Amino acid sequence: MHPSDTRVAPEYNPSDPALLANPFPAYRRLRDQDPAHWSPSLKAWVLTRYDDVKRVCLDSGMSSDRLRPFFATLPGAEASRMADLIRILTLWMVFRDPPEHTRLRRLASRVFHVRSIHSFRPNVEALTAWLIERIGEREEFDLIAEFAGPLPALVIMDMLGAPRGELARLKHLSDEMALFIGSARETPGKYERAAAATREMADLFRALIAERRAQPRRDLLSELVHLDENGDRLSDDELVATCVLLLFAGHETTTHHIANGLAALFEFPSELEKLRRHPALAAAAVEELLRYDGPIGAQVRIAQEEQTFHGRTFNPGERVFLLMNAANRDERAFPDPDRVDLERHGVPHLTFGFGAHICLGFPLARLEGQIALPAVLARWPQIEPAGEALEWMDSMVLRGMKAFPVRVRR
Repeated sequence: MHPSDTRVAPEYNPSDPALLANPFPAYRRLRDQDPAHWSPSLKAWVLTRYDDVKRVCLDSGMSSDRLRPFFATLPGAEASRMADLIRILTLWMVFRDPPEHTRLRRLASRVFHVRSIHSFRPNVEALTAWLIERIGEREEFDLIAEFAGPLPALVIMDMLGAPRGELARLKHLSDEMALFIGSARETPGKYERAAAATREMADLFRALIAERRAQPRRDLLSELVHLDENGDRLSDDELVATCVLLLFAGHETTTHHIANGLAALFEFPSELEKLRRHPALAAAAVEELLRYDGPIGAQVRIAQEEQTFHGRTFNPGERVFLLMNAANRDERAFPDPDRVDLERHGVPHLTFGFGAHICLGFPLARLEGQIALPAVLARWPQIEPAGEALEWMDSMVLRGMKAFPVRVRR
C-alpha cells in the first residue's frame, strides 16, 4: 500500500481478462470511489476523471520522459542487447519533454501537417476501395487482418515511400515492437524481441533514407531528409526514430480505431443505420467513436514535483497512468457517456491526448476513419459480428482486438 493510501479502494488489475473485455464498469467505480487510485500491481497512480487527465496533459510538471529512467536501471549486459531499442525509442518525441520535444515536433510538423495529410485523401480512398475489392464476395472474414490492419499501414508506407511489398514484414516488426510499447508485462522475451524488431525496422529506414538523400522523390521521407530550418536538421538517428514512430503509432492506433468504431456501431444499430444513410456524418461519427472506445488505453507521465489529487499526494518520480478511455466516459464531462450518439456536442475527447503532446498524426487517423467506416457500411449493408467472444489485447497502452471476425448476410 502506498504511504498516502488510507482508504479501501477497488483494485485495478489491468491484466484481468474480464477487465480487458469490458473495462468501463471498473472505470466508473474508480471515477466514483477512488479517482486518484494507487495500484499496487502497477506501482503507480491511476487517474480516471476527465478534468484530472486533462490537467495532467497540460501540466509541465508531469514528464513524458519515462523511458530513459527505465533504461538507466538496466544491467549493463541487458542494456547492450537493447542498444538499438534504447537509441530509437528515446528519440521518439512522445517520450521527450521540452525543449527536445518542442524541437522534434516543430521539425516533423514542417512536413507532417494537416495540409500534407489531407493531400493523401485520394490515396486513402483508393486503398480503401482496393482492400474492400480484394475481400470480394466472401461471407466471413477478419476485419482486422483483411482491412483495418493493412489500410493504415499501407497509407503510412505510401506517405514515407516504403515499398508496399514490405507490408507483411513491417507489420510483423511493428507487432514485435508492440510487445514492449504496450503489452502485458509478463510477455516472454518481450524486450529481446522488440529490440530485434526495432533494429530490423531501423535498418530498413536507414537504407530508404540513404536512397532519398542520393535521389529525392515526391514523398514525405524525402522532405524529412532534406528538411532544413535555419540550419537545424534531423540527425540520422532522429530521422530513423521519426519514421519508426510514424509507422508504428500511425498504423497501430488507426487499426484499432476503425475496428473498435465498427464494434461500437454494432452495439447501437440505430446509430449504425444513421451513418449508413447519412455518410456526411462521418466526421462527427469518428469523434464520437473515438470517445466511446478509443484505441489509446493509457498515457503515462512521471511526477516531477509533489502534487495533490483528491487528497492523495503524488511524489516526485512516481508514475501516473492517465486512463484516456475512462476519462472519455466520465459523466461529469459527457451526458449519458455509455451511449454512442453520432450527433453529440460538447467538450472534446482526450483519446489522442491534449496540449503539447497531442498526437501529431491524429488528423490522419481521423481522415482514415472518416473514409473507411462509411465505405465498409456502404459495401456490406448486412455486416455483423461473426462470433460472440472477442479477444482483446493484453495491453494498457493500446485498446484493441486481436481479431475481429465479421459475417456478411445476403
